[in-house]
Amino acid sequence: MSTGPDRRTTLLATLAILAMTACWGSTFFLIKDLLDRVPVLDFLAVRFAIASGALLLLAPRAVGRLSRESLRHAVVLGLLYGVAQILQTAGLAHTPASVSGFITGMYVVCTPLFAAVLLRSRISAVTWAAVALALGGLAVLSLSGLSVGYGEAITFCSALLYALHIVGLGAWSDARQAMGMTIVQLLVITLVAFVATVPDGIVLPSTTGDWVSVVYMAVFAGALALAGQTWAQAHLPPTRTAIIMTMEPVFAALFAVLLGGEAATLRMLVGGLMVLTAMFAVELVPRRHIESEVPHIAV
Repeated sequence: MSTGPDRRTTLLATLAILAMTACWGSTFFLIKDLLDRVPVLDFLAVRFAIASGALLLLAPRAVGRLSRESLRHAVVLGLLYGVAQILQTAGLAHTPASVSGFITGMYVVCTPLFAAVLLRSRISAVTWAAVALALGGLAVLSLSGLSVGYGEAITFCSALLYALHIVGLGAWSDARQAMGMTIVQLLVITLVAFVATVPDGIVLPSTTGDWVSVVYMAVFAGALALAGQTWAQAHLPPTRTAIIMTMEPVFAALFAVLLGGEAATLRMLVGGLMVLTAMFAVELVPRRHIESEVPHIAV
């Protein structure tokens, strides 16, 4: 990771992450509608195959320039991201888009926790308080009686994997090899999805509208978003990246209400506000023991 990026580079990295979160937030209601017609794994396999192909055409030699270490790291990150995508998308089939967006946003709370454990940083009292508040918000959003629904539970598992991906990407990303690492991650994600869906055959989108949605999610919310994140995290530490990404559940709820036809309920607003408050508290309150710059870690 860069040890001292200038202000312009830092600003560009921040804007790249913000643009990525807007793209991701816009996909929640699109995916939920598409999954009524295309199975989860089939959708992911097609989406990331298109994303991989797009970047390979754009930068055909990028993978060949990767070091062995970066190649290994990209494979690990791709596996984390691929499984997270499967869990998140499967959860979305059983969860309202706005709720899925908020629960997925829990990775912003989990990221500093994983960074503290993996990098042996001290967890502050503020962080623990924020985690408790976030869990309370999750309960308001998703608890039915004394149990958590299946969709909410697997979506939360995906949030944990996304947090690991953010920490790993922040530690391993190299701006000079960002495109190659992105392509390898996308290829691994595609392979994970295809391996999971091949036994039952692949169902392709059947309408022009569905193909437009898939291509949008593949190119903009897939290939370009992951490329932007991989490059940006060479200049931003995981916890700083996380605060920018708190905008994802906000965008998800906004698009779900404005374009997805969902109603803004009091429970959604209260639970979402609790989660967002927790995420902002973890990132905005000054902390000396959570890293401002994360050193590279080896695998």
